[in-house]
Amino acid sequence: MSTERRVLEGKRVLVTGGTGSLGKALVRRILSRELGQPQKVTVFSRDEAKQHEMRLETAHMRSATDEVVYKDFRNVLEFSIGDVRDYDAVLAAVRRTDVVFHAAALKQVPSCEYAPIEAVKTNVLGASNLVRAILSEGSPVETAIAISTDKACKPVNVMGMTKAIQERMFVTANLGQTRTKFMCVRYGNVLSSRGSVVPLFLDQISKGGPVTITLEEMTRFLLTLDKAVDTVFAALRDGARGDTYVPKIPAAYVMDIAKALIGSRNISIEVSGIRPGEKIDEIMVSEEEVFRTVERGDYYVIKPVLPELSEAAIKPARSSEYSSRDVTLDVAGVADLVMSATQRETAH
Repeated sequence: MSTERRVLEGKRVLVTGGTGSLGKALVRRILSRELGQPQKVTVFSRDEAKQHEMRLETAHMRSATDEVVYKDFRNVLEFSIGDVRDYDAVLAAVRRTDVVFHAAALKQVPSCEYAPIEAVKTNVLGASNLVRAILSEGSPVETAIAISTDKACKPVNVMGMTKAIQERMFVTANLGQTRTKFMCVRYGNVLSSRGSVVPLFLDQISKGGPVTITLEEMTRFLLTLDKAVDTVFAALRDGARGDTYVPKIPAAYVMDIAKALIGSRNISIEVSGIRPGEKIDEIMVSEEEVFRTVERGDYYVIKPVLPELSEAAIKPARSSEYSSRDVTLDVAGVADLVMSATQRETAH
């Protein structure tokens, strides 16, 4: 492994929201040592039951492919109960950290619509607590990456609005200091994450249906958990201060996702109507952001909106916004993607 890829070698890593779908996948990949051998990996979250489940899951990884993860679980992984809404708890965790991955969030769109203040407390004030703690005197944090969503791009719902503010806070945190590099990643629907459309459809199918979709015209970006983690790691390895990394991923009609999961089974599909706060199409890079977006391999990188952090001149990677309405997968393509994601999850 080259030196530049061993970016977590000897580092103390903090993952807020580490018991979530992305958090667990991120922790497992960190423990696999693909970016070097970390000194410590701390899962920071408020749900002790999920931490207990994660501890047991990791402890039972005994297959040959999981031996490294199992060994590091015994020696490296630790769990910390705390809430990002609690500044003192966040500050205590940050004081023992070199690299922060911020995945803690309220992310269910309808829930955030019905409880907007709660979404603000976690997604905005929680992120503010983290930034404030990282920038406090004596903090050892070198790099902090916030996990965002396509819903933060031209947001129409509370979840997206709060995530958009989180993005801006992380970008702005780079001003006036050079000790810590703050960045973001932004991506779409993770296929196997809790609350996403695929697990919902699979649950409905297991009960004999019907499968409910909100609108036939609705489209969504799709990516696997591994691709989500790849995006975070790409930002960690190659990102500059204030960058927002966006993966190049396929999009599909939600109707085609339902058809792909149903397959040949005799299960009906019902159109239930759009839910509070939902978009018909998602946007990953807006037309306003295109002019400060560059291309890096499998990713678009949105450069900071603030002139103090932006580059003098860039060659835009796109001429139009990056939207899920540009559908790239048919039913067969969705089926292949879901199958590959399921096989990887089962292997883990």
